[in-house]
Amino acid sequence: MTLEDLSFYVAMAGTVAFASSAVLSVAERKVDLFAAIVLGTITAVGGGTVRDIILDVPVFWANDVTYIWVSVAASVATFVAYRFFEKQFIRSLFLYVDAFAVAMFAVQASAKVWDLGFGLPVAPVILGVITAIGGGLIRDVLAQRQTLLMSRELYAVPVLIGCILYTLMLAYMPQHRLVGSVLCLVLIFGIRAAAIHWNLQVPEWAMMGAKRR
Repeated sequence: MTLEDLSFYVAMAGTVAFASSAVLSVAERKVDLFAAIVLGTITAVGGGTVRDIILDVPVFWANDVTYIWVSVAASVATFVAYRFFEKQFIRSLFLYVDAFAVAMFAVQASAKVWDLGFGLPVAPVILGVITAIGGGLIRDVLAQRQTLLMSRELYAVPVLIGCILYTLMLAYMPQHRLVGSVLCLVLIFGIRAAAIHWNLQVPEWAMMGAKRR
């Protein structure tokens, strides 16, 4: 198995995690199958779609509709068997898979933007974050839920840190690109995994309107 094949399979696993987590997040709303498919698919491919539209390049899933079919299949499976997916172990597993997918998509997006020479050096960071969390933000807006950016959850912050470090590495140490991508991926995943495991949140003093002592 080549590195490209491995990357593809991990991307598919991340797509499944994104779509399934989206359906689970609105399960209490008692949505129908169509709504579940729409929300699951938008969550899975929304961030990358926004990125490619901004870059004015062919949208990634238009060249490989496997992303769409996998998103739809995962959404349907989660809708039909949502009680199975609600088990604590399964939910926890999906959270970690989601964390890894977020890290991988963020690093891949930053690299894509850098290679296109688009808006350097800021755009790789911005579009890396958008790719990783954009689908979830669209989902939350459509479902009228509190968005990730409006919560204290450590979700976007690790992605931002990783994308900034990766962009700096591409600028000053391009010869270590592969190593840098792996390190930044591990960093994003590590922070996110720690936040999941220990329920870490953005400290209250860092929030707007927080009381100062």
